[in-house]
Amino acid sequence: MGALLEWDQRLFTRVATARVPGADPALRRLSHAANHGRLWLGTAAGIGLVGGPAGRRAALRGLGSLALASFTVNTLVKWSARRPRPLLEGVPAIRHLTRQPHTTSFPSGHSASAAAFATAVALESTRYGLLVAPVAAAVAFSRVYVGVHYPGDVLAGVAIGAGAAALTCRWWPPRPVVPERERPAARAPALPLGKGLVVIVDDPAGSGAPRAPGAPLPYARRLRALLPEAEVIERGPDDDLAEVLVMAADRAVETGGALGVCGGDADAAVAARAAAERGLALAVFPGATADRFALDVGVRDLEDTAVAVARGEGVSVDIGVARSGTGDTWFLNEFSIGPYPELARLRAWWERRGPAAPTAALALARVLAAARPVELNVNGRPRRLWLLLAGNGRYVPEGLVPAFRPRLDDDLLDVRLVDAGRRLARTRTVAAAVLGTLEHSRVYEAERVPWLELDGITGGDTVAFDGEPRPGATGLRLEKEYRALTVYRPVRGRGEPEKAEPPAW
Repeated sequence: MGALLEWDQRLFTRVATARVPGADPALRRLSHAANHGRLWLGTAAGIGLVGGPAGRRAALRGLGSLALASFTVNTLVKWSARRPRPLLEGVPAIRHLTRQPHTTSFPSGHSASAAAFATAVALESTRYGLLVAPVAAAVAFSRVYVGVHYPGDVLAGVAIGAGAAALTCRWWPPRPVVPERERPAARAPALPLGKGLVVIVDDPAGSGAPRAPGAPLPYARRLRALLPEAEVIERGPDDDLAEVLVMAADRAVETGGALGVCGGDADAAVAARAAAERGLALAVFPGATADRFALDVGVRDLEDTAVAVARGEGVSVDIGVARSGTGDTWFLNEFSIGPYPELARLRAWWERRGPAAPTAALALARVLAAARPVELNVNGRPRRLWLLLAGNGRYVPEGLVPAFRPRLDDDLLDVRLVDAGRRLARTRTVAAAVLGTLEHSRVYEAERVPWLELDGITGGDTVAFDGEPRPGATGLRLEKEYRALTVYRPVRGRGEPEKAEPPAW
């Protein structure tokens, strides 16, 4: 231990007395800018504004990791180590901070915050991670350069910060940039410039809406620019979505093309049925509303889908079906009984304002507090439940508000439920969600099954398909239509050259 402390002191002296041209004022200001996480709060705001969905996830994970690292350093470690700050005798006066810190030296809180934010951002976006990492490294180095920390303090802070970022993956696994490219490709008609594609656009901006200079084009205009020969139809406020999509699907059959939809998950679900019943490929263009299905397929934006349409690249996906005496209802994401739609809505609202794990727990606590248990038979077994969720494919992570699906053609329903028959079930569920131990809780169950029989449903006035409430039913059978739909999705990245065919000998 003594040798390590001596090495730490010698290295501090070498750094603190080193002369780096032009670095003195720059590193002093950078170190000051990182006080109380201000530098990272501003960076997160910038990434969230310009980075799209991936940028917003990176910013949220970065802020959550920063909060966890700061809590660990300032409330658990600093006050137990009690290491005094270095002496400033050998540090040039130009580097001295205006206000010297009064807390103990080990570990470096600035370094922990910098490493936590940079690591978390890199987990979600390699591009933004590469931009943030040099700044984070400069902040960590500056703490030794201005004479307020030993190198060992900085290294310990970096380790704590990186560990905090990695720990967030337990509650919120990073979404893959492109889910499982190796899944089997499906035949889809190649439509260069979109010729033969009929697209229904549920465009909240509207083609005639005023647009500020530099603002993104409304979806209909962007689609016409990307696929100039496609037939782009804007849905009017009084148009029935199902009727419009049926007419568009019939038109696509006549032209020998494909059906397209630009909107959210509810629009995609209606379009999926119209396309599958006619044997058409479906082009899903992510809109301004919820678009989890498009992200799980592997299309991040309009350009991704446009590239796939032009190349004729697609994948096969399963469709969930709820069969009842009144007919069949299709779903692309999930079926639920209980307060799941409200839970998902609250979590999405709160996640825009704070770290994922705590906000998910807050949403869960609020929703379960107002929930009523539902009584039903699950595959013939009487149950009393707070919530039942059946996902179209395996969701990750484990929990009641799953984030994404690695693939959409596994022919299984991902069933998750909370048992209302156990003592303090709601409290135990929320506590397990906060601690990340939900999969081990006795009040929570998860299973992957090919079908699910539900009958004798009482207390569930409504059910939900893809988050959209519908009138309840006394009995339902949930099944899968295996690879029933072909969806356009780039098998290769944009600009990626086509693989050469092997010689036929």
